[in-house]
Amino acid sequence: MPGVPRLLQLASPALPVGAYSYSQGLEWAIECGDVHDAATAQRWIEDHLTLVMARFEAPVYAACHRAWPAGDAASLNRLNAEFRASRESTEPRAETAQVGFSYAAWCREVAPLTDVQRKTLASIDSVTAPVAASLAAVASELTVADGLTGYLFGFAENQVMVLAKALPMGQIAAQKLLFALATPGGAVGSAVQLAIKLGEREDDWSSASPWLAIAQMKHETQYTRLFRS
Repeated sequence: MPGVPRLLQLASPALPVGAYSYSQGLEWAIECGDVHDAATAQRWIEDHLTLVMARFEAPVYAACHRAWPAGDAASLNRLNAEFRASRESTEPRAETAQVGFSYAAWCREVAPLTDVQRKTLASIDSVTAPVAASLAAVASELTVADGLTGYLFGFAENQVMVLAKALPMGQIAAQKLLFALATPGGAVGSAVQLAIKLGEREDDWSSASPWLAIAQMKHETQYTRLFRS
């Protein structure tokens, strides 16, 4: 299956997009005690996947995955601007811009982009993570389901690595948690399925996540921290 190596490459921690540098509010959740053991950690990540990413970021990815092959520059620019506007504070905006920039660089230098895709990518102001990551999947000939699986699994893996560094959680406990998140019927797969359903129903998208936004803003002034968001 030629798509499998490409999927593994895009989901690999070795992909130079820098996502491992960010906790997306999880480090503050640990600091304030909301996340303090494996059970509360699993609930936090599952809620982030199911209630936040599956309802906005992942549907944006799915819509962009459809727009890139069609050369729909207008939709891609609109979706990019809307996603950037949904980042409520400084750190999430900086994160998606940096990760998006890195995905775009990978696409330009590694992936076999068409001339139209290169032109469209160049036209997007401060490309965000889901927009650029969806192009990487399209250029790698991955289906939207496979691309989203890699994208959301990468998010889950980064979150688990945050726990391994910031919470008293050993590597085996971290692997058990990641296994649970990625098991059939688990949060990663459920988020992929929901995002694909919502991909063509923009009226049903929602980026509202007040406590996550507060956690991310609190993290900006956290006294000591390991991560950039």
